[in-house]
Amino acid sequence: MKNLRLRPIILILFAMLTMPVVVTIVAINYFANERTARDNAEALVSRFRDGALQNVQNTFNPIKTLVQSAAEVGESQPDYYSDNRSDSYLFTLLQHSPQIVAAYIGAEDGSFRQARRMLSGNDGAPPGARYAWRWIGSTVDTGERLDHYNYRGESGQDLEQAARPTDYDPRNRPWYRETVAAGKLHITDPELFAVLDLIGLTVAAPYFDKGTLLGVAAVDLTLDDLSDYLAESRISPNTQSFILDRGGRVIANSEKARTYSTVNGQVELEHITSLPDDLPAVAFSARPRDNVERLYSFGYDGHEYLATLSTLDPAFGKGWQFFIITPIQDFAGQLNESNAQLLFFGLAAILFQILIIYYLSGVISKPLERLATKVSGIQERGSTDPVTSVRSLIREVAVLSRAVDTLDTTIRSFAAFVPWALVRQLVASDKKLELGGHSRFLTIFFTDLESFSTLSEQIPSRELLIRVSAYLEVVTRAVNQESGTIDKFIGDGVMAFWGAPNLLEDHAWHACVAALRVQQGMKELNRQWESENKQHLNVRIGIHSDAVLVGNIGSPERMSYTVIGDGVNVAARLEGVNKDYGTRICISHSVFKEAGERLLVRPIDEVAVKGRRTAVPIYEVMGAYGAGASLEPDEPTIQLAELSRRAHDVLISGDREAALCHYQAILAAFPDDTVATHMIAKISANTENRLPSA
Repeated sequence: MKNLRLRPIILILFAMLTMPVVVTIVAINYFANERTARDNAEALVSRFRDGALQNVQNTFNPIKTLVQSAAEVGESQPDYYSDNRSDSYLFTLLQHSPQIVAAYIGAEDGSFRQARRMLSGNDGAPPGARYAWRWIGSTVDTGERLDHYNYRGESGQDLEQAARPTDYDPRNRPWYRETVAAGKLHITDPELFAVLDLIGLTVAAPYFDKGTLLGVAAVDLTLDDLSDYLAESRISPNTQSFILDRGGRVIANSEKARTYSTVNGQVELEHITSLPDDLPAVAFSARPRDNVERLYSFGYDGHEYLATLSTLDPAFGKGWQFFIITPIQDFAGQLNESNAQLLFFGLAAILFQILIIYYLSGVISKPLERLATKVSGIQERGSTDPVTSVRSLIREVAVLSRAVDTLDTTIRSFAAFVPWALVRQLVASDKKLELGGHSRFLTIFFTDLESFSTLSEQIPSRELLIRVSAYLEVVTRAVNQESGTIDKFIGDGVMAFWGAPNLLEDHAWHACVAALRVQQGMKELNRQWESENKQHLNVRIGIHSDAVLVGNIGSPERMSYTVIGDGVNVAARLEGVNKDYGTRICISHSVFKEAGERLLVRPIDEVAVKGRRTAVPIYEVMGAYGAGASLEPDEPTIQLAELSRRAHDVLISGDREAALCHYQAILAAFPDDTVATHMIAKISANTENRLPSA
């Protein structure tokens, strides 16, 4: 069959693909407009309803959990909230959500402790105050109740302290009384926060000591975000949505209108039927009376509307309802307008594109034809005569032209060293990536966090995840900087290797330098965490050089480029050895042989490794020469390394008593040296075991 030219093919394909699509789209829109509009409206209303219900519950569920946790803390530690130990914990609760404006504890003895936001600089707060710690208690000498404030800035710095007499008693507040009466976690009805001039509610939970009421833990949160969410989540311009209480009173609305008033300090919510707009009242009156939650339609002012009234999950505990009203015309009108625009622009686009494609088809086809000719010459002859590069205004064609030129130059250069027949054979090869590997002398690197299991119990999960991620970033950056290959992340550990896939001279040296960079990076992280009163994370590293199998391992469907062999086990064992000797970087003798002259190391001991007949000499890396000023060892470190070498040499010679004296001298000069401490204990224990029994 004769091959067709590109230009007419482009024109024919464009006409065949575009014209039926445009006609079909226009026809479908015209004939199914009403049904589509209604279906779209129902689907959007249903999704919006479900999403909004879930959003309301998701807003409160974490807050309920926080309050319940605060109550459980009071039950587990009955005196925890009696002093300022709890201030930081209350502040932590405050930070969990921007909707929380105050977190506090009201005790049965009348005391009160609170962490709150200063949203408007009220209560005589100094300029710049963003938070306040507040506590109420009686003076020892006079018994006068004082309301204490400690104002703080955005970053937590202290600004000012104040104290003033007060008659505030948490036991007399509605949130306290209602929660005590409920005997469990309780959500109050909306109320006005007078200080903030915001409507909100309180989530509170009581806590007990062996059945005796100790107090109530609570948080205040505003409901403004609910109205903001409704306003920002409109499914059409004229859609209205409301959150109602079980009596039909408006808690939040998409119009962000003020639907409450205060009478004698109490909040009174307006009923949905009492709003200035009659539409919500008509929609509410038309709701199904069978208590079945479903979409329903009604007419108002010559237009058809869809509405739905749904109740939140009973587990929420308040019986709130979600009310949506949307005009179907919002959707039909948009579709009708879109149909007319689609018809006009579709026809105009087809005519215009036919003209453009006719011209561009020539712009595309002619350069491609010349490139095809040039590629054929490369394929048939192995090299082409130098010709002018094909120029094109189309980026992809221009890139392809440069690629062909580069291919031509590369092949002609390569053919100067290798026969063209072989080059063509390699280029034409259709071999795929396969499983397999080869033996190579590499350096393997393992890291692990010290006492990670204990840390995971002490540090909150989210904070631990963030801090472990920061540590892994330090390790990854150090390995990449020293041209290593990250093999895998194993929980809180990292496995890496040097010398593959690319050959690398001094791979043992680069691995040791990477280890030092990891420790340096962790020091910087720990300094930062220390300033934040956070616990340190310490890293242990083991490094070993050995002949291992490296390549693609796995299955044809899933492969991994990795290393396997006894050398991997040794490196992992060396990482664990750090725990016994209190070291940070432990290397084998093979690593020392490969890179020792450029490193400051000290011999430690010989350790047994499973599967090996002889013990493995191990060393601690203490610094590197020529890797940067920050990694250069200082004089005390050099002195410690020299003393350790002498002690180890004496120990190896067999004079255990002299070795013991050397290690004791090290400990006298360096009292915190864990290696000397360990070796003294080991030598002493072995000496005692060798003494004859009485």
